[in-house]
Amino acid sequence: MSAQRVAVVTGGSRGIGRAIATTLAARGFAVVVGYQGAASAAAEVVDAVTSAGGRAIAAQADVADENAVAAMFDAAEKEFGGIDVVVNSAGRLSLSPIADLDLDDLDALHRTNIRGTFVTAREAARRVRDGGTIITMSTSIVGLQLPTYGAYVASKGAVEAMTLVLARELRGRQITVNAVAPGPTATELFLDGKDETTVERMAKQPPLERLGTPEDIAEVVAFLASPAGHWINGQVVRANGGIV
Repeated sequence: MSAQRVAVVTGGSRGIGRAIATTLAARGFAVVVGYQGAASAAAEVVDAVTSAGGRAIAAQADVADENAVAAMFDAAEKEFGGIDVVVNSAGRLSLSPIADLDLDDLDALHRTNIRGTFVTAREAARRVRDGGTIITMSTSIVGLQLPTYGAYVASKGAVEAMTLVLARELRGRQITVNAVAPGPTATELFLDGKDETTVERMAKQPPLERLGTPEDIAEVVAFLASPAGHWINGQVVRANGGIV
């Protein structure tokens, strides 16, 4: 029997990250559920995985803190023996017209979405076993260019560019590197502050005429992390029901 594959999922305590963690666990991965502050939510994910017969631990880390991220990877290697897949699902969203943008909000977005992705990807590039997978998270709004999303899409545009460079840098190790870019997805982060009319309008935009679900995105990630998805490399996969 081959050794169990191991996945580290940042932002794994809620929303899309939670769905990714539980989906990968259902596919047979041992999972490290990375979280920043939601310890009880991360514990719930671990309990869900272990109750279903899987293996999981929670690991606290601010993704922008290189020492904390290194410690999270250390925990993964100590508990499970190595790392095969890293999914950086931790992210921050802040909305404002560019003319009114609070630069403190811009700096916070930069710290989590850009620096956090770089720190996690740097550690992944050093530690993921040959033949593994690194997945970052972007957004389909990079293509939609919706008003008030300027700072957010600027951060995710940087994520996409970095992801494509890293894919080329890992030549020779059989490691794939891709970004997944969800469209409007029914998470707490997305629904917060939106009225019912706005949500219904956005749900009608894709030809499939609904919002995505966290599970929709998790299935794309699981495919990319599987042997079946290993020929996809250095790509931005727009998982949005055909909206763009």
